[in-house]
Amino acid sequence: MLCLAAATLAVALPLQDFTLAWTHSIEKIRWEEDYRIRDGRIELLEARIRGSGAGMEPPEGAVLKDGAWHYRPALPPLPALRITRSPYTADYSLCWSGACHPLSEFLGPADQASVVEVHPC
Repeated sequence: MLCLAAATLAVALPLQDFTLAWTHSIEKIRWEEDYRIRDGRIELLEARIRGSGAGMEPPEGAVLKDGAWHYRPALPPLPALRITRSPYTADYSLCWSGACHPLSEFLGPADQASVVEVHPC
């Protein structure tokens, strides 16, 4: 299971594999990161960026495929992800089974800047 927690709200989703996606607030370029829940941690499997711009160049070793730079960041499995939502930027999306869902679908709109913890539950 995957849990989303923000302020006093918590939501559990029956997911083991998911993609976290967002659009860069200045460059308007989509980023995607594929994750898997394994052994009580969140493992980053692959990341993709659909372009480059100020401070967001694809890392060394990235491969351009199907219009996106694919790479695997060297991160150990994490206990949680912490992301900040803002009413001034496009919302993050959670994607699985071929469909993407904005976090607002689960947590309501981002009326103010808020931190969401994404973790196994």
